[in-house]
Amino acid sequence: MKPTDIGQPEYFHRVVDCQWACPAHTPVPEYIRMIAQGRYGDAYMVNWKSNVFPGILGRTCDRPCEPACRRGRVEENQGEKPEPVAICRLKRVAADYKEDITDRLPKVPARKNGKRVACIGAGPASLTVARDLAPLGYHVTVFESDRRAGGMIRSQIPKFRLPESVIDEEVGYILDLGIDFKSGHRIDSLKSLLTAGFDAIFVGSGAPRGRDLDIPGRKEAAGNIHIGIDWLSSVSFGHVTKIGKRVIVLGGGNTAMDCCRSSRRLGGDDVKVIVRSGFEEMKASPWEKEDAQHEGIPILNYLVPKAFTHADGKLTGVLFEKVAATKDEKGRRKLVPTGEPDVHHECDDVLVAVGQENAFPWIERDIGLDFDEWGMPKLDPLTLQSTRKEIFFGGDSALGPKNIIWAVAHGHDAAISIDRHCNGEDVRQRPPPMVNLLSQKMGIHEWSYDNAITGDARFKVPLKDLTIALKDIRQEVELGFDPALAFQEAQRCLNCDVQTVFAPKLCIECDACVDICPMDCITFTPDGPEGELRARLTAPARNETQALYIGAGLKTGRIMAKDEDVCLHCGLCAERCPTGAWDMQKFLLDMTHAGPACRDRKPERSLA
Repeated sequence: MKPTDIGQPEYFHRVVDCQWACPAHTPVPEYIRMIAQGRYGDAYMVNWKSNVFPGILGRTCDRPCEPACRRGRVEENQGEKPEPVAICRLKRVAADYKEDITDRLPKVPARKNGKRVACIGAGPASLTVARDLAPLGYHVTVFESDRRAGGMIRSQIPKFRLPESVIDEEVGYILDLGIDFKSGHRIDSLKSLLTAGFDAIFVGSGAPRGRDLDIPGRKEAAGNIHIGIDWLSSVSFGHVTKIGKRVIVLGGGNTAMDCCRSSRRLGGDDVKVIVRSGFEEMKASPWEKEDAQHEGIPILNYLVPKAFTHADGKLTGVLFEKVAATKDEKGRRKLVPTGEPDVHHECDDVLVAVGQENAFPWIERDIGLDFDEWGMPKLDPLTLQSTRKEIFFGGDSALGPKNIIWAVAHGHDAAISIDRHCNGEDVRQRPPPMVNLLSQKMGIHEWSYDNAITGDARFKVPLKDLTIALKDIRQEVELGFDPALAFQEAQRCLNCDVQTVFAPKLCIECDACVDICPMDCITFTPDGPEGELRARLTAPARNETQALYIGAGLKTGRIMAKDEDVCLHCGLCAERCPTGAWDMQKFLLDMTHAGPACRDRKPERSLA
């Protein structure tokens, strides 16, 4: 085994599982410590730099960080359900309790740099591009067909999950950076926009078309069959205020969960979600399914819609075929009919939420912008640049429907590309992030962070009483953590960014660290091939996606191998070490955003 090179930016980045899993690479433990200290404004700004929408994402994020959380895999007696730190809801705490942070936002430069950038759509991807480029002096124009900015954040996320005031605040922070916002301005021709003198164009128009379900009865009962995302938009803007008593929602994603919960608030007494897959295979996030079930909405699985039934031009129900999951000869999962009688569910309205598609009728096919066989733009996945060098894509319009945090990540990447493109530099050259390692030692056995491991189970976010919540579609359901609960939940964080750093030259191989380690993740052993070594450590290291930290150069010729997968970052090894061979050092990753740090260095002019 080669000694671990901790100077590589990605090494400890991967160890901070939550930050590695976040598409925007938000430094999660850093802001959670700030929340525990009551530094809500500081925690908010750490988030604002990386994920742009802390208050919005603190309520709606798809939370890729939480399944990755180390807490979920190292707790004892946690049963079948891991209990990661409530990272997402702690983000909301920073937004809810921060002080006025407007004086900490970037200042609009007095002079522009002469470069003009157009953003099509005012969703999270475009707003992130605008946020990154405007403070650099770019003249950024955002075109939006709706009256207000926000895109799908405003139009498709129900207000009982995300209040309008939160959207207004965080979108306002960006528009106040000198953005030229063209509301109610639909772009009907990209070819025409190309003649308007923009140096770069960013397409962040989302995936605005919901998939339909073309089965018998669709046309005859069309008056009571609605496309989910269109219906949610109509509800959001107040065009739809009621629905039938009996509602069936077809689909198993997050849009379906928003549709069924919205239906309950608009008059649906008997609301069902019916899905062709199994419950575990549904695309909806686990907490989205839990929220729906908490509101009395059943989820019926393994039913494939065959026909909409109708009488006298009016919908009467949906006919379903029962299926079961099996595997074919190649091990691929597929659904096959069970042969049982079809099932009919009566209803007054159906909401179809079976997926979303991109729609680019406004992009002419003769402008040198290539599309693939699925009608998606051909892009460089690193730079998000299209086959027309001045046109970039991001968010759902780039790689298909995902979520807000991915749109933000795309916006950051595209902004770097646009900045380099507008300055005549190679857009594929991406600078690495800046990394710092700083010792947290405050005394012989004292650290600058709280390294005690609390055994508390995950704290539940308080909810509005259902009898109140279901009466008003704009009544926010989740109340959020108060400061006391936020402190307790923050204490569950294991500080995965405070790393155990080993100095082999100081080690006397006394095994004190091995004896005290609560996870048995440190082993002093003869060297060997990684596969064989992993099996003979004090505790076998079976998760090969997490590295072994190897320290070589010991006097006995052995190596130190530490399993990064289950280390608690508790610091007991460093406290027990008599020679100071172990230290606890905070790893801080600073992602490079558009600006001078991501540009080519100019040669210094000689003063001679």
